[in-house]
Amino acid sequence: MSDRTTAADAVGAAAPDEAQHHDYGPPDPNRWRALLVIAISALMVVLDASIVNLALPTAKEALGISDADQQWVITAYTLAFGGFLLLGGRIADYVGRKRIFIVGLLGFALASALGGLAMNPAMLFGARALQGLFAALLAPAALSLITVTFHEPKERAKAFGVYGAISGGGAAVGLLLGGVLTEYLSWRWCLFVNVPIAILAAVLAVPYVRESKAPNHGSYDVAGAVTATLGLLALVYGFTKAAPHGFQDTSHWTDPETLLLFDAATVLLVAFFVIESRVSNPLLPLRILRDRNRGTSYAVNLVVGIGMFAMFLFLGLYLQVVKGMSPVVAGFAFLPFSVGIIIGAGIASNLLPRVGPKPLMIPGLIGAAAGLLWLSTLEPDSNYWLHVLVPMVVMSISMAHVFIPISTTALHGIGPADAGVGSAVLNTTQQVGGSVGTALLNTIAVAATTAWFVANPGQPTPADQAAALTEGYTAAFRVGAGFLVAATIITAMFLRIGKNAAAEDDEDEAAPVVHLG
Repeated sequence: MSDRTTAADAVGAAAPDEAQHHDYGPPDPNRWRALLVIAISALMVVLDASIVNLALPTAKEALGISDADQQWVITAYTLAFGGFLLLGGRIADYVGRKRIFIVGLLGFALASALGGLAMNPAMLFGARALQGLFAALLAPAALSLITVTFHEPKERAKAFGVYGAISGGGAAVGLLLGGVLTEYLSWRWCLFVNVPIAILAAVLAVPYVRESKAPNHGSYDVAGAVTATLGLLALVYGFTKAAPHGFQDTSHWTDPETLLLFDAATVLLVAFFVIESRVSNPLLPLRILRDRNRGTSYAVNLVVGIGMFAMFLFLGLYLQVVKGMSPVVAGFAFLPFSVGIIIGAGIASNLLPRVGPKPLMIPGLIGAAAGLLWLSTLEPDSNYWLHVLVPMVVMSISMAHVFIPISTTALHGIGPADAGVGSAVLNTTQQVGGSVGTALLNTIAVAATTAWFVANPGQPTPADQAAALTEGYTAAFRVGAGFLVAATIITAMFLRIGKNAAAEDDEDEAAPVVHLG
C-alpha cells in the first residue's frame, strides 16, 4: 500500500490539474433522484434508533415487558446494527451496493411489520434485532452509493450535506414522530410506519439507483467476518451490560459477566486485526485505517458519538421527568435541533469545497461543546426558551459543520472498491460511540444523583427528586462536553487533508469499481 498520508498532503498542496482522478465516465443522469431514495432510507434507519423511545412505556404495558428486560427494545437493535456493520459493508462491496440496498430495505420492512405485530416480548425483541441486522446491510450501502454516484466535488459536498442533515437531525424527528404516533394511534405504528417507507424506497431504487460493486476476488474473509462480528457484538453488549439500571446500581462495570464480555471483545478484535494483516482478501483492508485523515475521522466520529449522546438521552429525560412534558410536547421541544441541523448542513456543504474540512470541524466541535456546557447550567425551574432552545440550536448548527466534512474526510481517497467497508467503519464508530456513551454517561448521571441524595439526607420531596435528577443530567452534559473538546484536539493535531485535496476526486488505490446498468 502507498503512503496515503503523504499522498493526501501532496494533493492538498498541489494544483488541481496535478491530482489524479478516476475515470468515472459521464455523470449519472439519475444521481439526484438516487440521492432522494438514499435520503429516504437513511431517515428511516436514523428514525428507528429513537422512535421507539417515547413508545416504550406503552409497549411495556401492552406486552408485559419487565423493567429488567425493557432495555432490549433498544439494545436488540443497536447490538445487531453495530455488530454486523463491517460485514454488511463488505457484502455490499462484493455482491453489489444497489442489490444489498434493496435487500436491506425489504428486510427492514419485514422486520418492522413483525415488530408491529408482536404478541409477546420475545417477538418484539427478535424483530428489533432483525431490524438491526438489515440496517447493517442498508446503512453502509446507502453511504457508499453516495460516494460512487457523486464525483464532482461541489455536488458530492451537497449530497453529503443532505445525508449529514438527515443523520444529525433524524433522531430528534424520531422522538417527535414516536410521541405523536404513540399518543394518537398506537405504539405499534412506531414500527408499522417503516413498512410503506421502505417499500417506496425499494421501488424507486430500481430505476433511479445505479448498481456498482468491487470486482469479486473469488473468496471471502470468513475468519475476519466471524471475529469482527463476534468482537463488536461482545463490545457493544459489554457496554450495554455495564450501564446501571437503577439509582443505587453502579456495580455493573465490575460485574464478572461484563468483564468477561470486554475480555472476549479484546481477544476477538485483536485476532481480527491479525487476520486482516495476513489474508489476501481482507474484510477490512488495513490501508483504510492507515491513512492519517481517515483514521482521524473515525476516531473523531467515535468520540463525538460518546459526547453527543448526553444531549438526546438526558435532555429528553429532563423535559419529561423534571419539566413534566408529555411525549408529544417533548418531541416538539426537540424539533429545533432538526431545523438547526438542516440550516447548518446547507451552510457547511457550500463552504466545504471552498475552505476544506478542518476550518469547519474545529469551530463546529467547539460550538457543540459550548452548547453542552450551556445545558449543564440547567436547574429544575430553568426556562425552556433561554436555557434549552438556544443551546440546542447552537449545538445543532455546530454539529452540522462536523457531520458534513467528516463524511468527506472519512471516505476521501478510499477508492470506490472499498467504499462500502469504509462507510461501514464510519457507521460502526458512531454505533460503538453511542453504546459507550450510554453506559458511561448514564453511570456518571446516576453517581451524581446519588451523591446529591447523600449530601441532602432525609425523606426526599418531589422538588428534591427533581433537583437530584437535574444534578445527574447536568453532570453528564459536562462530561459530554469534555469528549467534544477531546475531539477538537484530535482534529486540530492529526487531520491534515487540505482544501484542494477535499475538492478533488478520490484517488484509486484499490481495485476499480464496476458500474452495472
